[in-house]
Amino acid sequence: MPRVRRGTALLAAIATTALAVTIAIGAPKTSLKHPPGRFINANGAKLWVETEGDGEPLLLIAGGPGFSHSYFHPFHSALANNYRLIYFDVLGTGRSDRAQPAADYTVDRDVENIEALRAALQLERLNIFGHSYGGMVAQVYAVKHPDRVKKLIIADAVVAWGGALQQIQDHLNELLREQMPERAEKLDALRATGVRSSAKEHQEAYEYPGGMVFFRNPENGSKLPRNEPQLYNPDVWYAMAGNDADYKVEGDVAHLDVRAALKELKMPILVIGGRFDRMVPPALVMAFREYAPQAEIVIFEKSGHFPFVEEPEATFALIRKFLD
Repeated sequence: MPRVRRGTALLAAIATTALAVTIAIGAPKTSLKHPPGRFINANGAKLWVETEGDGEPLLLIAGGPGFSHSYFHPFHSALANNYRLIYFDVLGTGRSDRAQPAADYTVDRDVENIEALRAALQLERLNIFGHSYGGMVAQVYAVKHPDRVKKLIIADAVVAWGGALQQIQDHLNELLREQMPERAEKLDALRATGVRSSAKEHQEAYEYPGGMVFFRNPENGSKLPRNEPQLYNPDVWYAMAGNDADYKVEGDVAHLDVRAALKELKMPILVIGGRFDRMVPPALVMAFREYAPQAEIVIFEKSGHFPFVEEPEATFALIRKFLD
């Protein structure tokens, strides 16, 4: 889930449910190849949708909030021989429309846009793979439209409630102070002047090495796409979580809470995480044992936030087994 910044090297950043984190990598060698796509009208907005493969439909929901679907390529093509993969850019990301006003960026809007896409594609039910923030959207969709979900995969995501997002932010800021005290001091000085997360200068100062947060092997960060246009839109995150979201989660996502409803879901649920994920550490993934005890939970021992990048064969073998 990368955003690009200017600098001596191309900076690809990966933001998930709560934060943009930057990794420095070399210049890209090739452009990403996308399957055929088209625009679909969803609740008055044009959303970009791509499809690949044949078979049972599998909808992939990207993270952020604010990332396009592009970081699923080319990894999930490994499933195209068995399933009809449906990639799409959430409102405000990639090639899809931007919300006017920004207050229209909400979890409920994302959920109802998915329902509109399902209807437009004339699909009775969906298998869903939601990654990071996309895993939270997937949970809300399953709660609101349980009859439309055949099987649910929640990847590298927390239980969908505002308190878990705040736990992520608190954890990351503690990690920053422990591992990068000089950067924390710089941020403290900046914040003392009244600058908050959504300000450009704050975003530029609030950078982690992605390998420290997202990967067991930092070199795997170079496998993610980083030359895609409109890959990340930070406006979506700050519109949904408040103008100081990297410290205090407020706004729409702060009021999110499906904990009590998860136990009632009847469809098969698979929850996956990475042992070395410092964005959504295993302790937060294992919270599904309490709120969704019917779910199967698998922690990949050689992965961080992207098991489909660091352990692709094992990840997709598990997904095939679960969906079959």
